[in-house]
Amino acid sequence: MPNLVSIIMPVYNAEQYVAEAIDSVLAQQHDYWELLIVNDGSTDRSDEIIRGYTDARIQYFKQDNAGVSVARNVAMQAMKGDYFCFLDGDDQLTVSSLSSRLEVFAQNSKLSFVDGAVSNRTEDLSKETSQWMPNFKGEPLSDLISLSGKSFFGVTWMIKRAPNYNYAFDPSFTHGEDLWFYIQQAKNHQYSFTSEVIYLRRISAGSAMSNLHGLANGYLSLEAKLSQLDIPPCLLSAYRAKRKSIMFKSYLRAGKVLSAFNYYFKT
Repeated sequence: MPNLVSIIMPVYNAEQYVAEAIDSVLAQQHDYWELLIVNDGSTDRSDEIIRGYTDARIQYFKQDNAGVSVARNVAMQAMKGDYFCFLDGDDQLTVSSLSSRLEVFAQNSKLSFVDGAVSNRTEDLSKETSQWMPNFKGEPLSDLISLSGKSFFGVTWMIKRAPNYNYAFDPSFTHGEDLWFYIQQAKNHQYSFTSEVIYLRRISAGSAMSNLHGLANGYLSLEAKLSQLDIPPCLLSAYRAKRKSIMFKSYLRAGKVLSAFNYYFKT
């Protein structure tokens, strides 16, 4: 019996792209999967489009708008897979996304997480603008906290389910919830990756300043969580230095010089 993979997909007002996201799952080379779609209070035609799919492997849930973390938690409570991974409602998986990661798992029974390359693309997915490639193997806890970017890009890990473990995102986060989710599981577990592209990420137009302020606050919220963990002080210091550097440069690129210096020296 092949391994069942649960694919967690939150959807919020994604009528323009949700069909493409679902179609990318239907096209998988590894076809033993379940797709758990959670409609997080969409007010567009997302519901109508999702209901148009009749494949028995698709499970559909609806909730009032409560955020992506709550939506993912609903799906994870219902999942039955031996492994699970994530797909946002406006992105796509490549056809070998599941099979290539499962192949890495098959080569090493000690692995808990397998990642892969991510293709950042224009809004219509027609052109790649950049590519992220993992560059880390081993226990990823220190790498995640240090924000090196070698083992973390977003919710692109495939995770081998551990028995009797309650997987859940922290809904108090507005940004950085995926990084905190991984950090909570990373200790004493092994990470690896496939060099194949496993995820197509759509870069959509949005409010740059809104995203920047949210990201800045997310980093601060994560630091407060990290300070409660039993981690070496030098690692927490490394996190603080890196998040200040990231946001300082991000604000400067956006032309917000005062915000850059305020964040760097006052947080």
